Amino acid sequence: MESLERFCSVALLVICLLLPSSLAQQQQHESIRTMEDFSGYPIHEPGQFGSINLASSLSVDAQGLQKQIDELSNFSDAPSPSVTRVLYTDKDVLARRYVKNLMALAGLTVREDAVGNIFGKWDGSEPYLPTVATGSHIDAIPYSGKYDGVVGVLGAVEAINVLKRSGFKPKRSLEIVLFTSEEPTRFGISCLGSRLLAGSKELAEALKTTVVDGQNVSFIEAARSAGYAQDEDDDLSSVFLKKGSYFAFIELHIEQGPILEDEGPVNFPFLHLIASSFFSFSFYINIRSYLTTGLDIGVVTAIAAPASLKVEFEGNGGHAGAVLMPYRNDAGLAAAELALAVEKHVLESESIDTVGTVGILELHPGAINSIPSKSHLEIDTRDIDEARRNTVIKKIQESANTIATKRKVKLSEFKIVNQDPPALSDKLVVKKMAEAATELNLSHKKMISRAYHDSLFMARISPMGMIFIPCYKGYSHKPEEYSSPEDMANGVKVLSLTLAKLSLD
Repeated sequence: MESLERFCSVALLVICLLLPSSLAQQQQHESIRTMEDFSGYPIHEPGQFGSINLASSLSVDAQGLQKQIDELSNFSDAPSPSVTRVLYTDKDVLARRYVKNLMALAGLTVREDAVGNIFGKWDGSEPYLPTVATGSHIDAIPYSGKYDGVVGVLGAVEAINVLKRSGFKPKRSLEIVLFTSEEPTRFGISCLGSRLLAGSKELAEALKTTVVDGQNVSFIEAARSAGYAQDEDDDLSSVFLKKGSYFAFIELHIEQGPILEDEGPVNFPFLHLIASSFFSFSFYINIRSYLTTGLDIGVVTAIAAPASLKVEFEGNGGHAGAVLMPYRNDAGLAAAELALAVEKHVLESESIDTVGTVGILELHPGAINSIPSKSHLEIDTRDIDEARRNTVIKKIQESANTIATKRKVKLSEFKIVNQDPPALSDKLVVKKMAEAATELNLSHKKMISRAYHDSLFMARISPMGMIFIPCYKGYSHKPEEYSSPEDMANGVKVLSLTLAKLSLD
């Protein structure tokens, strides 16, 4: 197989080198830049490249960034290549320490708040102006990959290093934010850190009084074990940021979907299909760039509105053999029927943007020879249209009541855990991100994020935008999650240039 892959690699390379490609166009642009720098006169049409001097001076240490991502992935409670890094665990604390060290090495002033949001600041020449911020998260759901969130944190540190190497001096200060617990793994609350930064009083009170994990450890106990929440009054309002605290916030992130990888022009589609279907992952990655140009950058214009539901049914249970079918009140079947109802109601919206997922379905007592006496479901539904999503939630609740009546079980809980509105990216931020991609000669498209991110809540504090980079087959939340050093470098460059533009605005 290895010799066959080597032969195919050479053959595909020869074929692709005979084709006109975007590489020649990119080399032409680089030549133009070189001639402009040498002569001191513009050769391109006005506005073609914009801030050409800064754009051409941005140099990303892509291999160094990849090495840092690999090192961070070692702070995990799951064996490689999987990553499990849950809030306030020992591995999470070690990972935070690693990132704080990188921030310090980059010359940033590092601080933390009461729940462990971490900030690294580069003071500008006019530090009294509202700061431009960027960042993401490093916690990881069980058995996931090493790029989700991490690219937006370590990539942000590299973006600061890129700007410093270029000689850029910010007017507005630049700040990196590592958000606490974007994933809901431990306490069932997504984007915990950014929700608090956005001033959620309800969440702050719940974290003080009622929120516990699966082992009945309270949030405050867990936070203190990691060195946070040291205030005697357990007052978390110190985390809140005032609206306008930041001039803008930009998050770099892997797309977590296949659009950027799939939408570019494809050279020899049949070879692309063969390579991805019949050869190894490493072989496909090595020759992919010759088979498809893809798109380099996604400029996010909106983030879909997420909602989470918890549902529980209670029945009588009983022996799997002794209780005949007409006499059963099966909580498990009620849960199964509701799971299918979720799919039905989502599809009834007739919109591709409406999605629903039953991510958790648990049965009690969980024995093969016992009729389930309790069932627990956790449902995620999202849409870019808030009203349409809320209609789906209403239908799911109606179905839960109908199923309980029909199956003679008790609907003991139907709880809307969160029901957040969508967020729109700021027009100025979108403009600057698109300009940066153009000046860097990177292909890009405007797109919607259907996954939620900390940016959803940062939009309540400041103008917001997101930069997406491609990931292999759109994979995320699984060990196969992958973004190439080249794609990450492109994202870091766009982030660097966007931060620079906004800093000088």
